[in-house]
Amino acid sequence: MPLTILSRSNLRELLHSLTRDEIRTLQANLSEALREYSTGSQDKGCSATYQPQRTAITRQNGCTTLFMPATTGKTLGIKMISLQDGAKAGCAIERSGYDADESDSNSNSRRRVSSARNSVASISSEMSDLSVGSSQEDGGSVSPTATKDSGGDSTDSSTLLTGCVNQQPVISKTLGAWPGAGTRDTSPRGSVTLLDGESLPFALINAHELTAFRTALASLMIFNKRKKVRTLLVFGAGTQAYWHIRLALTLRGDEIRRVYIVNRSFDRAAKLLQDIYLPENSDWRRDVKFSAVSSDFGDYFRILKEHVRKADVIFCCTPSLTPLFPAEFLTSREGRQKGRLIIAVGSYKAHMAELHPDILRDEVNVTPPHRHFHKHTRRSGVVVVDSLDAAIKEAGEIVQAGVKPKQLVELGELLMVRHATLNDDGQSEEKGLTEWVEKGNVIFKSVGLGLMDLVTGGDLVRLARERNLGTTVDDF
Repeated sequence: MPLTILSRSNLRELLHSLTRDEIRTLQANLSEALREYSTGSQDKGCSATYQPQRTAITRQNGCTTLFMPATTGKTLGIKMISLQDGAKAGCAIERSGYDADESDSNSNSRRRVSSARNSVASISSEMSDLSVGSSQEDGGSVSPTATKDSGGDSTDSSTLLTGCVNQQPVISKTLGAWPGAGTRDTSPRGSVTLLDGESLPFALINAHELTAFRTALASLMIFNKRKKVRTLLVFGAGTQAYWHIRLALTLRGDEIRRVYIVNRSFDRAAKLLQDIYLPENSDWRRDVKFSAVSSDFGDYFRILKEHVRKADVIFCCTPSLTPLFPAEFLTSREGRQKGRLIIAVGSYKAHMAELHPDILRDEVNVTPPHRHFHKHTRRSGVVVVDSLDAAIKEAGEIVQAGVKPKQLVELGELLMVRHATLNDDGQSEEKGLTEWVEKGNVIFKSVGLGLMDLVTGGDLVRLARERNLGTTVDDF
């Protein structure tokens, strides 16, 4: 069995060479895997009930390593990534989530599938009149009851066991909300090992670029369905920010007009802009206008508020301990005059938060309707996540906001509901769900899954072999 080794530079070269059609194919394969993860039985290899548990160890030097095994039923893999996060030394294995008394995995799988199917009727009846400019202030929620299981790129071994929340201030003094100057690089270091159905290794991939790329692929599944993506706001200037911007413009660049980048360090934001404006990036960059701002700017608060209010899509890609902007930017009457897609992928511990908890509370706590005469976007009643069990324990925004499991819906469940309601013309018959995804207020929180690395990594290895990229060991 030949073994293909993709270094960080190999993988970056491959990712930069991908066409729009190839990216869409990668995204479609990942979409199918996430749908099976959320709704499949144990007969489906991608099903949550068929995924091994992860383990984390923290060494005496404060470096935490997370071991994330996964399987599609046909291939196996494990991702090992480390961060110098200063946690206490020890070892932890992931426990089942909030529903610990459910021991039968097959029963859990059936419960998960039934939940997702029941959500079709729930979304149809409760969201059929959800729109911008409705004549009612509130009312109508999407509440598909999600269940477990887990995954995610957290590296805090304590959250694997307890999910405890460290009390943190909700807004930093600068409103920038990033770790202070000199803080360590939060990008994970490690690798992904892939094995075939006979447990023979066929690939070894550097995890840094893969993690950012596959996260952006998942984030943009909802982005692809949005009606309006004219203005993007991106918090952060690292690898995650780069791939969210690049994939967004590659997939829908002809509709995007402005990209605002907000970062604590203006120098780093400027470096990101330099990379974007390289001559070889002109095809996907097009004539989109970019601008950058940092928390050092004298008029930062006013500019930040203006950017948030103008944005059609907000990408949060920072390891922030405190919210990136005040909740009222989005929760006030002015803030809810239009629907936005808000994607948060940067925080990875229960005490971290890119979004103010009040933003999530405002979205999920639906009150009885009453008449009004101002334009607004109605509350959906849910937050979308990649893995419910992991989000409940590790997503700081969700933990701190006290969002309940019934107020969360997995991305895979949304994909399943849409797939189940397509008519012969390929159009969804669920008008409420379609309007919400296309125009409503949608919050997506991602903590990551080992399955995402396995599926996307395997596809990338096949493309690398076609392009003769990487190092091949013929008889490993």
